[in-house]
Amino acid sequence: MPLINKSRTHNAVPGNGNDLTRLRIALTAFFALDGFIFAGWVVRIPAIKEQTNASASALGLALLGVSAGAVVTMTLTGRLCRRYGSHPVTVICGVLLSLSVALPPLTHSAPALGAVLLAFGASYGGINVAFNSAAVDLVRALRRPIMPSFHAAFSLGGMIGAGLGALVAGTLSPTHHLLGLTAIGLLVTALAGPALLRLRPPAPPESAAHEESAPRRLDTRTRGLVITFGLIALCTAYGEGALADWSALHLEQDLDATPGAAAVGYSCFALAMTVGRLTGTKMLERLGQTRTLTYGGATAAAGMLLGALAPSLWAALLGFVITGLGLANLFPVAIERAGTLAGADGVAIASTLGYGGMLLGPPAIGFMADWFSLPTALISVAALAASAAVIGFMARPAAAS
Repeated sequence: MPLINKSRTHNAVPGNGNDLTRLRIALTAFFALDGFIFAGWVVRIPAIKEQTNASASALGLALLGVSAGAVVTMTLTGRLCRRYGSHPVTVICGVLLSLSVALPPLTHSAPALGAVLLAFGASYGGINVAFNSAAVDLVRALRRPIMPSFHAAFSLGGMIGAGLGALVAGTLSPTHHLLGLTAIGLLVTALAGPALLRLRPPAPPESAAHEESAPRRLDTRTRGLVITFGLIALCTAYGEGALADWSALHLEQDLDATPGAAAVGYSCFALAMTVGRLTGTKMLERLGQTRTLTYGGATAAAGMLLGALAPSLWAALLGFVITGLGLANLFPVAIERAGTLAGADGVAIASTLGYGGMLLGPPAIGFMADWFSLPTALISVAALAASAAVIGFMARPAAAS
């Protein structure tokens, strides 16, 4: 393995199956923690809006702090991982993420909220680059396509965080709820962090010794390939962001669903994403990366066409499930390939593009819904999923298993 994530400490290098298993468990815990904390924050946004007396537009600007902090930090985190190692950076970002989630309830104005969300977004973006970089190293060492399992942990953590938030929203104030998330986050970091601090990123097996290692400085070809996989991540994240913000409104407004039934739409999508990622390793071992990308993108495109244009609620829900299954493994594969090509810098570039897609999706859908209609706007999710399939097929030499 290149020096991309080499720690400057004298920590041990994982050299047996037990060490690699402990490393996998520790990384899985951090992925789940990330989803858990982020979802816990999201479900308290309405209460924070009321507390700060922010208008819808002021709240929207404040929420951009999360995005701005994440995007700015991702590139920097890639450099920090290259210099100090992805493991200690993951642990530090875990601590910062746990602490910063407690800050929003302490604010009483939209500008103050935006300022603390910059810190929260920075730690969120940082930990995403760091633990994805560490996961790429582990994938290479194990020679198994286990990347989807880490992202499944993120999805499961998010579902648990959202469910817990919904349960306690009526009894706990945002301050007590998010302080509880801080305590849980610090506890998980204290339990899982020592494994990362003790063990260096594993070296690849001897059979991979002659493979080209990720360059310290990206040449034009490598950067182009990284950007290509980043575009696949963008297309995937665009759909995730769009469905998170617009699926319930589509079901309620266009298909006359009740608010409760409309809320089930995104739950179906999220559950399908989780199931797809839990089975992603087996799928990758059977189909390979190229076919996983092309079949997944095509499946998601077909599902979203059904979800957007279906005349009934149940058909739309089926479409959301198919979309979730199709999109599930595109982002993990894209990030893993970018990391294999260019180490932490590749993860940072692809993650920034992917996160940009999640930011672009909701407002783009909103503008298109005003110009045309919401079902027509949601077809853009299908178009980008189909684009991901085409890009994945065209990049098949780089994505070959």
